[in-house]
Amino acid sequence: MFRSIVTSLLAGSAIVSSAAWAQDRQQSVSASDMAAAQERAESIVAQMEPEEKVRLTMGIMPLPIVPGGEIPEAAIPAAGFVPGVERLGIPDLTETDGPLGVAYVMGLRGDYATAMPAGIAMGATFNRDLAYAQGTAIGAEARAKGFNVLLAGGANLARDPRNGRTFEYISEDPLLTGQLIGWNIAGVQSNEIVSTIKHFALNGQETGRKFVDVLIDDAAARESDLLAFQIGIEIGQPGSVMCAYNRVNSEQGCASEYLLNQVLKEDWGYRGWVMSDWGAVPGLYAAWNGLDQQSGSQLDPDTFFDEDLLLAAQADPAHMARLDDMNARVLTGLIAAGVLDNPVTPGGEIDWEAHARVAQQAAEQSIVLLRNENDALPLARDAGSILVVGGYADSGVLSGGGSSQVHGEGGPAILRPLSNTGAFSVFISEQYQRGAPLNSIRARKPEGTVRFRPGRYASDAAALAAQTDVVIVFATQWMTEGLDVSDLGLPDGQDQMIAEIAAANPNTIVVLETGGPVDMPWLDDVAAVVEAWYPGQGGAEAIAGVLFGEVNPSGRLPITFPRDASQLPRENIPGMLEYDPDFGGNPPSPDSKLYTDYNVEGSDLGYRWNARQNQEALFPFGYGLSYTSFASSGLTTDGSTATFTLTNNGERAGATVGQVYLVSRNDENLQRLVGFERVELEPGESQTVTVDIDPRLLAEWNETGWTIFDGDYGFALGEDAERLGPVVKVAVQGRSWED
Repeated sequence: MFRSIVTSLLAGSAIVSSAAWAQDRQQSVSASDMAAAQERAESIVAQMEPEEKVRLTMGIMPLPIVPGGEIPEAAIPAAGFVPGVERLGIPDLTETDGPLGVAYVMGLRGDYATAMPAGIAMGATFNRDLAYAQGTAIGAEARAKGFNVLLAGGANLARDPRNGRTFEYISEDPLLTGQLIGWNIAGVQSNEIVSTIKHFALNGQETGRKFVDVLIDDAAARESDLLAFQIGIEIGQPGSVMCAYNRVNSEQGCASEYLLNQVLKEDWGYRGWVMSDWGAVPGLYAAWNGLDQQSGSQLDPDTFFDEDLLLAAQADPAHMARLDDMNARVLTGLIAAGVLDNPVTPGGEIDWEAHARVAQQAAEQSIVLLRNENDALPLARDAGSILVVGGYADSGVLSGGGSSQVHGEGGPAILRPLSNTGAFSVFISEQYQRGAPLNSIRARKPEGTVRFRPGRYASDAAALAAQTDVVIVFATQWMTEGLDVSDLGLPDGQDQMIAEIAAANPNTIVVLETGGPVDMPWLDDVAAVVEAWYPGQGGAEAIAGVLFGEVNPSGRLPITFPRDASQLPRENIPGMLEYDPDFGGNPPSPDSKLYTDYNVEGSDLGYRWNARQNQEALFPFGYGLSYTSFASSGLTTDGSTATFTLTNNGERAGATVGQVYLVSRNDENLQRLVGFERVELEPGESQTVTVDIDPRLLAEWNETGWTIFDGDYGFALGEDAERLGPVVKVAVQGRSWED
């Protein structure tokens, strides 16, 4: 199946028809598959000896840098290992981090993987089919390397752009996040391995991540972050859910009766297993509150889910029933994904070339053109001299740090440690993927003059800029698991450097390699701004392709770029400026009282917060320019589907994203994305699109479930969340239902 997807991807480097991919996008695991797997799992559990029942419930982190005993011979150096039960045909669980590719784990395995763009870049594509193709490629590599569980599926909403893991997640919107992550998970599991969805839930900051207490009421959570997870689970049917480090309303995420038992298992009927994040288990009681597996147990205060769990189960029939349920859930996920019937064996073949094409296509479709004054882009090949400045553009492209770090053959092009102490100093380090944008630019302009300056001194770069026709500044903002950023300014004096260069040469183009939004105090003084995110191994070619017009930019912002931090619900990330963060971004003592009040914005985050506050963003959600022009028209809706027409009015082939927003209910102003579709169009071509509207996006959550109120609902087509077309009102009949 994957080969046919890749064949479609190779049909054209700049514009590829989504319809050509869609025939292969399908649910790898369905809800009925999970139900059938549960029956079989329970029959296997009935054959287990008591001691065997605590094998699948606890795992280790099999890395030599992690203290805690001998690493089993069967383990692969990676995130996790859980021993199986050979007597019953249950394989060992070999687990790798992998939202963006099979994780590099500091090169300890001596191998490499295809490095996909960051999760937020996948969000910028608004492309379900590409999310599926990425998951399929990553899952294929995981299987070939001997892994049967991929720790993927980051579905947390971007409540604060300063969160260090913003780059790993998809967007600020529950519909976009849920649909893309769901199809990404389906792609992973098409390889008959398990994908997780993580980090459940409301994991919105790294500062104090193991004990920050998130305050939010049930309705706000259900209508935002939890809805993103719910949609993702419905589509992808992941074999496992990974719970989060943080607390939610005073309950530890991996021991939350509310999240794990009430919401996930009871209300949503989830049948797979809940694994902990590494070092996130507070005690044995987590098992009674819904946690099924202790992961990376060396990082916890103790090993709770082995002998202690068995003794508790043998002393209490209710606890033994729970232990049986824990095992059945692990087996359900494994059976449904195909792990038991088609065991993984290391050494499978990998189609590196095909996967590289997927990575480059993903990078191309994720790039967002934010500014293009006087058609500064695309550059002509016969343009005059070009000066490239900064961002290690002579070496590679930036990637995000932490457990999601992936590298291709040869490892990082540049490694810049945050510090030089501790076993994890390489883990938390600024790293660059191989593939130099400078070389890709020079390859497209062989006859001209292309010079480079590292940008260490603004005066040097500005002096040369004044003597150059075009300046391309590569500006970077490194983000990582374990640390939040204190503000949205570009670090290391880059804002000053850009300002000085733009003053010397107004024909300055800024290429941003960032994990999310950044401030742009120099915006009005530059000719063009290109947001490239962390573009993965295909980034250099993708960026150059956009700059020279081989690729028509089609990315749309999956997250709001605020004018400044005053537009955010919180002036600072709680705890960020009060303490000196150590590893993990934690204040010195877990006894510190650290709260983040998400009730401030409730379910209205990002563009929805701006609409509520009546404030305009620097660049709104859904925003993105093109080298052609599009029009959207003809919106009709009955409240359950919406139909509209997209037209390419320009002279270049290109892609646009049709966006349908709910904008009012009974004359109350509100805003929610209720439908979207990415469409490729030739010059002069039109296409009529119909999208389904999830009723939960029209509803509110209360103690009885979802409720849609009777009344008039207003919908509008948007070029983005702020540029909206005429409002179409439709009468919607009220109803209520449970999850």
